[in-house]
Amino acid sequence: MTMKPIETLRAGLPDRYLTPEDLAATLAVPIETVYHWRKRRIGPPGFRVGRHVRYDPAAVRDWITQQTDRDTA
Repeated sequence: MTMKPIETLRAGLPDRYLTPEDLAATLAVPIETVYHWRKRRIGPPGFRVGRHVRYDPAAVRDWITQQTDRDTA
């Protein structure tokens, strides 16, 4: 049984670690943008699990808040 994305969200983000694809879908940006942010270290902080990159939803939420605050200042 597959769940709809909105059913797995709490406060706009899932309760599990996000993949780069999840992050791109959540922010409605191309996956290449997520990789570009990571390479330039300007996006949400990610971490490696073996060879896979994951993002903590709380860190993503904080990063979004920082971006919003910066843009409104």
